[in-house]
Amino acid sequence: MRRRSSNYNTGVMASSEDQLAAARTRMVRRHLRDRGIADERILAAFAATPRERFLPPEKADQAYGDFPIPIGLGQTISQPYIVAEMIQQMRPQPHHRVLDVGSGSGYQTAILARLVDHVYAVERLDALRRSAEALLKELGIDNVTFSTHDGSGGWPEHAPFDGIISGAASPDVPVSWREQLVDGGRIVLPVGPAYSQDLRVVEKRGDRWIETSVCGVRFVKLIGREAWPQDNNDRP
Repeated sequence: MRRRSSNYNTGVMASSEDQLAAARTRMVRRHLRDRGIADERILAAFAATPRERFLPPEKADQAYGDFPIPIGLGQTISQPYIVAEMIQQMRPQPHHRVLDVGSGSGYQTAILARLVDHVYAVERLDALRRSAEALLKELGIDNVTFSTHDGSGGWPEHAPFDGIISGAASPDVPVSWREQLVDGGRIVLPVGPAYSQDLRVVEKRGDRWIETSVCGVRFVKLIGREAWPQDNNDRP
């Protein structure tokens, strides 16, 4: 039997990469633009970010479906549309400094990094934090500072933030997040009981807080002092 050449293997790899790139383009069009994500900067950030890199290798072929995918340790990577909707609701600007709580795989963090000046990413599970930090470095993204700690208390050393976004659900908006937000800033997070939440936008306007419910969602719990207490089901 004749052995296949290395050129054959290279061709297969290139074909696979081309297919993933085409799937990413379709995802941006069908699941984001056609469903109301109108900010061209956000669409471009999704188009430039390879979601398959943030998944276990055996799940790479699912990367551009519009659904959440388990990534291990009891965590998931959120569906692209919900990530895009949350980011759009936060209204990121190039000069912004943003706190990303529950950064998980780093996918949302990577997209935010293409849209703002600096992202402060907090993840309570150190294995996920280390993996995400290494991957973003590989991708050449250098405007993110990572930490492993209880994100329900925010990150006071780097406050105030122009925006705070959470990839996990809290029973209410943590007080510390309100204290660490600039005037005019926005918090975007899922709020509600463990298995069904509202995606909520909380905007600071002087001494007033404007809260808006966007849609129903289901996220993993935000574990921490100002969110959900940890129980045995939450241990990785």
